[in-house]
Amino acid sequence: MTESNRHQRLRRYWDKHAGSYDRQMDFAERRLFRDTRDWVCAKASGDVLEVAVGTGLNLPHYPAGVRLTGVEWSPQMLAAARRRATELGHDVDLRLGDAQRLDLADASFDTVVCTFSLCAIPDERRALDEMRRVLRPGGLLLLADHVRAARWLVRLVQRLAELVTVPMGGEHFLRRPADQVRGWGWPVEAHDRFTLGLIERLAARKPVA
Repeated sequence: MTESNRHQRLRRYWDKHAGSYDRQMDFAERRLFRDTRDWVCAKASGDVLEVAVGTGLNLPHYPAGVRLTGVEWSPQMLAAARRRATELGHDVDLRLGDAQRLDLADASFDTVVCTFSLCAIPDERRALDEMRRVLRPGGLLLLADHVRAARWLVRLVQRLAELVTVPMGGEHFLRRPADQVRGWGWPVEAHDRFTLGLIERLAARKPVA
């Protein structure tokens, strides 16, 4: 299967699950993620880009005054996010796009946000490089995701789970995006890891020079 065909298949998968996504996430939101959406969104300011905005679950959590752009590659997920933005009365620029190839100018955002999405982006390293590219010097990168667990027994369960979730929907459990960000040498302003090390959230500042 070519990369293009695989991406189209994954897009169809997420389109199919768009209508039930919020219900599927409900348990994780309550039991695993804790206050992560508030933790992340409260730190956003200025021109904000949310990569892989999904159904817009973060939209109620952003502070007033941010100028928000959201990118999502599933048309059905994007449609759900647009409905949520309308219900909330939020003026948000929501557009179809690929996190791995953002159709956005260099250094065009003060804050870049990505929550619980890098686990399912085919090439998460390329997506992170794109986030770095569009973030202005001095800007803040905000990430949260389920990651490779701290305990080996949990990691074993994650590895077994990936035998099903990766072929089915492209969802990975053993990634750890924070490692790549640290490799850039960016100052980390806030970091937290909890729920057996399964959930990790990070705020890192792009150097000015």
